[in-house]
Amino acid sequence: MNPEANIGAIQAALVEAGFDGWLFYDHHHRDPIAAHILALDEKAHITRRWYYYVPAAGTPRKLVHRIEQSRLDSLPGSKAHYSSWQELAAGLETMLSGAHRVAMQYSPNNAIMYVSMVDAGTVEFLRGLGKEIVSSADLVSRFEAVLNEEQVASHGVAQRAIDGIVAEGWREMGRRLRPASGGTGTLTEFDMVAWLGEAMRREGLIWDNGPNVSANANCSDSHYEATAERSSPIREGDFILIDIWGRLEKPGSVYYDITWTGVVGREPSEREQLVFETVRNARDAAIGFVEQAFEQGRSICGYEADDAARAVIQAAGFGEFFTHRTGHNITQEIHGSGANLDNLETHDIRRILPHTCFSVEPGIYLPEFGVRSEIDMMTAPGKAWVTGKIQRELVRI
Repeated sequence: MNPEANIGAIQAALVEAGFDGWLFYDHHHRDPIAAHILALDEKAHITRRWYYYVPAAGTPRKLVHRIEQSRLDSLPGSKAHYSSWQELAAGLETMLSGAHRVAMQYSPNNAIMYVSMVDAGTVEFLRGLGKEIVSSADLVSRFEAVLNEEQVASHGVAQRAIDGIVAEGWREMGRRLRPASGGTGTLTEFDMVAWLGEAMRREGLIWDNGPNVSANANCSDSHYEATAERSSPIREGDFILIDIWGRLEKPGSVYYDITWTGVVGREPSEREQLVFETVRNARDAAIGFVEQAFEQGRSICGYEADDAARAVIQAAGFGEFFTHRTGHNITQEIHGSGANLDNLETHDIRRILPHTCFSVEPGIYLPEFGVRSEIDMMTAPGKAWVTGKIQRELVRI
């Protein structure tokens, strides 16, 4: 990253937002967002507080401890030092002289906890100086969640690989369960986890944890993980959920993350079909809402897309069984720093920006089985689209 160019982009964003500046602050790597946006060494030895202030116009300013005075030397701007707490207080007052509305990694009432990195005491001190501390949440989305062309392309590579792996995984499940197809007739959730993992490794993909394969009631635990020590058998007649995610083993590459469900050796029951269709319709309602908003050039927030999906499930009488947000931002991290589709766990007022990626994954989790249908979407000015295959019916194995 060219620090000078990035500071210019930050200043343009501050002018657009109507903020006087953006104050970055860290101690013992408490704010990884700051380190990433400023392209600092994320493994540097940080034992003292540092501050970096980017004003909407003018030269950035640094405040660093004397025993770690080179900590921000990779960044442009003037530099001041402190040792004592009195010098620190005076240094901050000088640094922010003339500023009133200052953005920080702060969220009022901790509503968007994903960007709430600044401690309450620091906010209190700055308010005591007469500063209005505002949330940097949308700024963080702009600099952390917006993808470049290469990143978008990397998502497409992962999408094509994983879509193919999942399709073949369902067939492999059938083969292993049926002696007539050469199988042993015995299979566990973890057997399929291992098979999917090996298939992804062959495609050059990497991931954290997972993938997840769940049978019957285990599908109702949305973060269930089968292990070699704890894994249920998969048998004829079972209901199965596969949740899988991965990205290229390349810096900056973007995850692809999907969930499909199916039944083994039978047609779905009436209740399974009803639940699947309700989840599918909720997913499609959110997709349609986002697509229409981008076609119309209308700005929308994450919570609004969640509302579109949740309304369908609530209208069908399953509201209490939809226990998580509708979707999450996706970057080189499976859960990125951009807007989530959420009006349950948080009231996410962050805007869904062009050139971002996110999942749409409503679910209904009954005691005996659970259904989640997950796709990924990408956005650009004037359009939004689903990046991979879309499940329309329960898979029959």
